[in-house]
Amino acid sequence: MSYDLIVIGSGPGGYVCAVKAAQLGLKVAVVEKRATYGGTCLNIGCIPSKALLHASERFDEVGHLGALGVKVGPAELDLPAMLAHKDATVKSNVDGVAYLFKKNKIDGIIGTGRILATGKVEVTKADGATEVLETKAIVIATGSDSAPLPGVTIDETRVVTSTGALELSSVPKKLIVVGAGVIGLELGSVWRRLGAEVTVVEFLDRILPGMDGEVVKQFQRMLQKQGIAFRLGTKVTSVDASGESLKVSVEPVKEGGSAEVLDADVVLVAIGRRPYTEGLGLAEAGVALDERRRVKVDAHYQTNVPGIYAIGDVIAGPMLAHKAEDEGVALAEILAGQAGHVNYGAIPAVVYTNPEIASVGATEEELKAAGIDYKIGKFPFSANGRARAMLQTEGFVKILSDAKTDRVLGGHIVGTGAGEMIHEIVVLMEFAGSAEDLGRTTHAHPTMSESVKEAALAAWTKPIHM
Repeated sequence: MSYDLIVIGSGPGGYVCAVKAAQLGLKVAVVEKRATYGGTCLNIGCIPSKALLHASERFDEVGHLGALGVKVGPAELDLPAMLAHKDATVKSNVDGVAYLFKKNKIDGIIGTGRILATGKVEVTKADGATEVLETKAIVIATGSDSAPLPGVTIDETRVVTSTGALELSSVPKKLIVVGAGVIGLELGSVWRRLGAEVTVVEFLDRILPGMDGEVVKQFQRMLQKQGIAFRLGTKVTSVDASGESLKVSVEPVKEGGSAEVLDADVVLVAIGRRPYTEGLGLAEAGVALDERRRVKVDAHYQTNVPGIYAIGDVIAGPMLAHKAEDEGVALAEILAGQAGHVNYGAIPAVVYTNPEIASVGATEEELKAAGIDYKIGKFPFSANGRARAMLQTEGFVKILSDAKTDRVLGGHIVGTGAGEMIHEIVVLMEFAGSAEDLGRTTHAHPTMSESVKEAALAAWTKPIHM
């Protein structure tokens, strides 16, 4: 059978691209090497981690209900049940993708895809059998994989990536997280809430590189209050797994400090991700990669080989599921003869810790580097009535606007519900709105979102409640 489009990979970019293309009338197939659809995000990434984040937050919350007048005994952890909830959440999501394929008459093919040439994809099944599919267009949507730490062997039992960190059969007494990025902090916070002693070792002298510096500083203080320790400007040189306890050798990045050995029961290596481009036949097909082994594409997501496209984590840009989804929609529209596009200036990023961090657009550091004259509007949740009622007063909203035009250039939130509140700033930026636009928009009272409005008022003129 010949297709209009074959997508290799069924993660958020791949399956969304396939569904949109099918909705636009294209004949579509998806090749997936896993037994279930949904890629890393749904199977071993975004979705299972959010199930554990939510469950661990509720577990931790029980110990703080007394301040609200709710008396309960100490929470008792049932880790197998918590992990079962995670697994059930994953199943419901991956089954949902299979349903979408069926509903949209998309052929889902389980096997390993390899590009033979323009218009030809070879699929190798689990039993070794192969078949060659023909198509007008091929989309590479194979996502990314955990980046290895040189000299450290991953066994996914004691020395784990994010995959193993979602499957620990017991709460480690001591957990060392290598890397203070989003994945390390999210999973580190899960196991901290469940009782682990957590130390984060980060090569840089700050956590969450790329996010607004002021937000990150406050957030680090919050995590430290929760009991997470940080070793910044420190590198891990080896992990000795020969004994009962892991021996983690660390030393300062800058010369002059002394090396030391830290004990741990589990080490989580979370130093970033790398595009998954191996074994796809890209070199043989002549598809060009960049210096970081990402697939090079033009503004329409086409590689240097006509008829072969790429989206998501395998191309340049932030490795975010929603960025991949939007690229999938845009590419499907382009392939259907429409004008798809993605506004890369308005893609939100969320750290799903407790409290959450959410960000969109430029940081203060980026505006300074670009020489842009800007205004800052901030509003703390401590001055928000709803936040006081919920005892969720930590954090603030920060709006950055152009000093001359008032156009909002960036928004940053640290606090409870930040990942939901950020979207009104995203929509505002999508339509090139100003701080005045947001400040004049009616917000329901009492809501946490009133803090977003107040921060916009602060950027435009003055807030009311400060």
